[in-house]
Amino acid sequence: MEPVVFVAVLAAASMHAGWNALVKVGLDRYSSILLLSLSGAGICLVLLPFFPFPAPAALPWLLTSALIHACYKLTLIKAYEHGDLSQVYPLARGTAPLIVALVGALFLGEVTTLTKVLAILSIGLGVCLMSLKGGVVGRMPPKAFGFALATAACTASYTLIDGIGARLSGSASGFIILLTIADGLFTCAYALATRGPMAFMRLTPAWRSGLTAGGMSLASYWIAVWAFTKAPIALVAALRETSVLFAMLIAILFLKERAGPSRIFAACMIACGVVLMRV
Repeated sequence: MEPVVFVAVLAAASMHAGWNALVKVGLDRYSSILLLSLSGAGICLVLLPFFPFPAPAALPWLLTSALIHACYKLTLIKAYEHGDLSQVYPLARGTAPLIVALVGALFLGEVTTLTKVLAILSIGLGVCLMSLKGGVVGRMPPKAFGFALATAACTASYTLIDGIGARLSGSASGFIILLTIADGLFTCAYALATRGPMAFMRLTPAWRSGLTAGGMSLASYWIAVWAFTKAPIALVAALRETSVLFAMLIAILFLKERAGPSRIFAACMIACGVVLMRV
């Protein structure tokens, strides 16, 4: 992985943790996610004329990914309803790079070196370990655990699909812009069907913060999709999950959640993985 890609993905990780924290502290997490989707889609509608349209071969991958992204947001909301940020976020993200690495090696021919495999394992296992103990509610509630695993499955799925789709598209930027618009349409359709027009009327007072979170989310994943075309998907996916370090800092400093020795050890494992990835 080239240095510029490496640094860009780390920057994307910090932004990803940031918008997740905004969702966690929102009074209505469902509305926060809906506003985030609307903001991202609105930004992309403005940018759409300035970027090339993805190749037709990428469109089935794009539409499938948009559906999975919408499911990911719904399971993430449910997980946050039952668990704290510093528990849910690591588990929801940590298992995904391990799945991506396995599928990438078996089906995409992304055979990597032993050092890179150790880096992926160190980051993935460190992220998972961070969710096992501590937090405001102590042991992780079963419902939070289940929804976090469902979120992880969605994460692994859309990561692989987007990596393939972006490579087929001929334009990573065109792919992510159209993907964000489609994701926004699916999310809005679900909101309208389940909560009616009132779901959108509740968003007006918070449009400024929603626009900020939507911009952070879009920029974070835009970088990731671009990186999928420059480096092995598994390496990008693993490095992106260093966002849990930023999430842990946010949880400790601003949300007043606890971090015991196990999470500090997990943070060291993740840091070792990052170092190994640059060896």
